[in-house]
Amino acid sequence: DVMPPQYISESATVQTSIISEGAEIYGHVEHSVIGPGVIIHANAEVRDSIIMNDVIVRDGAIIEKAIIAEECDIGSHAQIGIGEEIENALEPRIYGGGIVTIGERTTIPSCVKIGKNTVISGKTIYEDYQDGALMSGQSLIREVG
Repeated sequence: DVMPPQYISESATVQTSIISEGAEIYGHVEHSVIGPGVIIHANAEVRDSIIMNDVIVRDGAIIEKAIIAEECDIGSHAQIGIGEEIENALEPRIYGGGIVTIGERTTIPSCVKIGKNTVISGKTIYEDYQDGALMSGQSLIREVG
């Protein structure tokens, strides 16, 4: 497959990052690797992260220190990688370093807050998050439908 070239809008800012072909950047990207087919909407911020192929980061989402696998949908105004660093209760040797790990084809609903050293997988809904948040060190694993 031949991908179209990357597109970086006039309103976007990109600093010290790798942006793959086919990516569309309308928001802010800093110290990150952005895979092919990724769309980062306006007012979204991605820092110190790796975003794999065909991920959508919706308007106003903020992502810090995350690894996001293929075909994920990050809801508008979601905040990922916030709060204090607490050891992951499930697999501390795997999910550490303050990094948020999001599995392939995962849906993150709008307006949720996700802490550090967390892992999320599957199509999640707002009600899966206690008071709209997944605290640092917690895991949320749903069947991938």
